[in-house]
Amino acid sequence: MYYSSGNYEAFARPRKPDGIENKTAWFVGAGLASLSGAAFLIRDAQLPGEKITIFERLALPGGALDGIREPEKGFVIRGGREMEDHFECLWDLFRSIPSIEVEGASVLDEFYWLNKDDPNYSLQRATVNRGQDARTDGLFGLSDKAQKEIVKVFLATREEMEGKRINEVFGPDFLASNFWLYWRTMFAFEEWHSALEMKLYLHRFIHHIGGLPDFSALKFTRYNQYESLVLPLYKWLLDQGVAFQFATEVTDVDFDVTPGRKQAAKIHWVRDGQAGSTDLGPDDLLFMTIGSLTENSDNGDHHTPARLNEGPAPAWDLWRRIAAKDPSFGNPDVFGAHIPETKWESATVTTLDPRIPEYIRKIAKRDPFSGKVVTGGIVTARDSNWLLSWTVNRQPHFKQQPTDQIVVWLYSLFTDKPGDYVSKPMQDCTGEEITAEWLYHLGVPVSDIPELAATGAKCVPVMMPYVTAFFMPRHAGDRPDVVPEGAVNFAFIGQFAESSRDCIFTTEYSVRTPMEAVYTLLNIERGVPEVFGSTYDIRTLLAAASHLRDGQELHLPGPEFARKWLFGKLDQIEIGELLTQAGLMPGKP
Repeated sequence: MYYSSGNYEAFARPRKPDGIENKTAWFVGAGLASLSGAAFLIRDAQLPGEKITIFERLALPGGALDGIREPEKGFVIRGGREMEDHFECLWDLFRSIPSIEVEGASVLDEFYWLNKDDPNYSLQRATVNRGQDARTDGLFGLSDKAQKEIVKVFLATREEMEGKRINEVFGPDFLASNFWLYWRTMFAFEEWHSALEMKLYLHRFIHHIGGLPDFSALKFTRYNQYESLVLPLYKWLLDQGVAFQFATEVTDVDFDVTPGRKQAAKIHWVRDGQAGSTDLGPDDLLFMTIGSLTENSDNGDHHTPARLNEGPAPAWDLWRRIAAKDPSFGNPDVFGAHIPETKWESATVTTLDPRIPEYIRKIAKRDPFSGKVVTGGIVTARDSNWLLSWTVNRQPHFKQQPTDQIVVWLYSLFTDKPGDYVSKPMQDCTGEEITAEWLYHLGVPVSDIPELAATGAKCVPVMMPYVTAFFMPRHAGDRPDVVPEGAVNFAFIGQFAESSRDCIFTTEYSVRTPMEAVYTLLNIERGVPEVFGSTYDIRTLLAAASHLRDGQELHLPGPEFARKWLFGKLDQIEIGELLTQAGLMPGKP
């Protein structure tokens, strides 16, 4: 397996690998990673779909990419997915998947046209004082010290950041800045999370620093992630003959491990209470999704809080059993044994009373019923004790959604602190109480909140114990390589497998890891798309530096004549032109 950039390989079709007709493939889990891996096997390895089986403990595919209407509770989305131009593997996949919305188009075509016609951006990123503009004004507010800390982390080696927390490498100035407010609420970082992941995110998205304050960097699907991404991919796989074994829990995997060689030998599973197994030979490929950010999620309802489920976690327990068999299979407890540090809660609010959308309109500065971009991303209540953020995507967000309703998604990073209106932690609140807290920060008159919270909306809270498990401080080897050294017929995929090229908590990572797995195990003669190289582009780096300085020019020490002399010299060469274009050096008079 190798990486490539450019049209030469992007548009190439690989030839059929030798011996592919003798292969079968098995997947653990039916999340995006497995669905993508199956698609790459069919499209690029030319393995017939009927030779692929996907085991899934739940009753439907999609994993964390969910979206469903529960008749008694309402609409439910545990989380949303933010996408951008340079999700190279994701778009490589979906260019081949037919749209179920637009005849003759791919999912990529549909997404591309949508975001051309209706580009995303926010008109109000943060509020204070119950719905008033926080006046962050697109500024990062980074002190010189905080700017130096960002540069230091950016230039540090991975090894220097291993095992460290964010608050060990950034000081109070940085943690009080608008930049950190934008960053942490957009990506769900906590101060105790991994400094290494923070560094990887800085590198991965350096080209989007300028679009961070108003979300102009982001793109979204037409409907919820399940209907817009999972369903067309699932339908295509079914059409290709892929077998899905739902309500089937994989409990263990046996391996034959000898010096220099590792082979998956047997899958153990339980279906309808009956234990069973599948023997594997060298030609039987196994792709395992390990860990799960949505494992043990619990849904409450409008009158019942969501429960924090700290009990047995099948996906994590499976990884623990697998990891015990070889040191190269990772260290799951680095990620999955810290629930107080990895949990947060989200909620889906469906409005029923026409008064509520008017408050949304006031903050979003757009008509929520227009069918176009509404908030353009999350709106953060900066002074919220819960650090509550909420968003309204294009409506309807579900195809079944009545035209007079708005579906809102919200989440809080501080679920164990009392609210500002509801004097309880979010984790103890019913859907009605969470709605009341949100309405309070929306600016609804206090006298109207009890009625609107009780009868003007339906809210489904969701507690997720492991939702940021992959952000826990880690070291090399804690996540297993996608294809461990010596592995002949198996790979690890998903958010807890190690692809050194990319950062986690993205749909891109869920597609990149199975692409690397398929291309490695079958020696596909086509490059895996390289991660967009903005971190190596001097123009991008200078533009990011300008944004981080809120557009201020460089201020060089020394006397004025020396500064003028240096700027004059720089102005005569390419570097000076680049600095001027980035707004870091005074332009010519």
